[in-house]
Amino acid sequence: MVNSNPETVSTDYDTSDKLYFEPLTHEDVMHIVETEKPDGVIVQFGGQTPLNLALSLMGSGAPIIGTSPESIARAEDRKQFQVMLNKLGLVQPPNGTARTIPEAVVVADEIGFPVIVRPSYVLGGRAMKIVYDRKSLENFTHIALLASSGHPVLIDKFLEDAVEVDVDAVSDEQITVIGGIMEHIEAAGVHSGDSACVLPSYSLTPAEIEEISAATKAMAKELNVIGLMNVQYAIKEGRLYVLEVNPRASRTVPFVSKATGVPLAKIATKIMVGKTLTELGFTKEVIPVHISVKEAVLPFNRFPNVDILLGPEMKSTGEVMGVDVDFGRAYAKSQIGAGQNLPTEGAVFISVQEKDKAAALDVAAQFKKIGFKIIATRGTSDYFNANGIENLRVNKVSSGRPHVVDAIMNREIQFVINTGTGDKIQRDGYLIRRAALKYNVPYATTIAGARAMCTGIAALKEKALSVKAIQLYH
Repeated sequence: MVNSNPETVSTDYDTSDKLYFEPLTHEDVMHIVETEKPDGVIVQFGGQTPLNLALSLMGSGAPIIGTSPESIARAEDRKQFQVMLNKLGLVQPPNGTARTIPEAVVVADEIGFPVIVRPSYVLGGRAMKIVYDRKSLENFTHIALLASSGHPVLIDKFLEDAVEVDVDAVSDEQITVIGGIMEHIEAAGVHSGDSACVLPSYSLTPAEIEEISAATKAMAKELNVIGLMNVQYAIKEGRLYVLEVNPRASRTVPFVSKATGVPLAKIATKIMVGKTLTELGFTKEVIPVHISVKEAVLPFNRFPNVDILLGPEMKSTGEVMGVDVDFGRAYAKSQIGAGQNLPTEGAVFISVQEKDKAAALDVAAQFKKIGFKIIATRGTSDYFNANGIENLRVNKVSSGRPHVVDAIMNREIQFVINTGTGDKIQRDGYLIRRAALKYNVPYATTIAGARAMCTGIAALKEKALSVKAIQLYH
């Protein structure tokens, strides 16, 4: 194993027979290949970095096994990927590339705002941003160009309020088996590493699941995948969009393996060295009888001035998993594991941006139904009153004391729901979110997250949590 990061779990002494703490560069890896003279080199288990090296390693004689570097390049290269999707009758959001700020403006005007601006070949969504206007586009294109010097900036149409789906699959070139179809709880736009997700999905229709499964298998066949593959989809207004295809193990593989009891990494490795899925006895998807929820662990309490809003740039430093027979209890367990101690009584503070108000109405009604009081700042309070949701009004920070941060500090608020853009102008929202973090008050910064939290709290009120064993696949 070659891994230059001594902190990761994968560098544990019992994971491999020999471990090289060397940089993941072409030169260093080739020195190791020349020394070890391996029968095969696996690049699927190291994230994006080894995929970026695959073609050059093969060119220097490294015997790469599994999915070929040419197939990896087909999935990574924008133009080749578009050709493949057109051939298979699949669609992706309108997109384009730019090497200068004026080019970015032309692309964005063509596909329409909002757009996601991101650099090429960066990890964890670094320097990625959703922008809604030309001025922001120019600012963030400049940052993205600096982040991936020499490569074009990628500009994609942002699908607002779409449901995002992650799929892990394993293929031996002949057949492809779905490892798991995970539905993200946060809407598309939150990095998949920061979004909670649930397996099996909890709102997709059987027809949507069938379409996702068929599209995944078609792409695996077209790319001649040998081993693991991850696909990210978005569903908006009943239409399926392909966001990204990675012919490698993704960060969700350990979660899927635990949730289903299927050791996907072990199966993929055996396939890469010549076994078939039929020989290994894994020929159909395992649908677990329990619900599993993966939640991100976020490090915001370590950084005093950072906003806790989630976006396309990944911020999580770990993850936890909740398992139970229904979604509410599984989600509640995941939140407790991530450090959010959910209340079962008291007051919920709600302050949301204009576009979230209609959805927040339903969330407020659900919280009232399970016995919570609603507290809101002026704009949200007026909207609730006009729509029959009784609430207590509290001052915004900018309106003078006593204000909402005082109420959080005085333990008058047990749960905070606050959505926003993260714009520095929205100072009130930032101060509310930081106060929730400082005083250890559980919070949600997306409507989807707030809705799931309410379901989890309702489940806690109904019945005490108990241990649920994971059932293993044989």
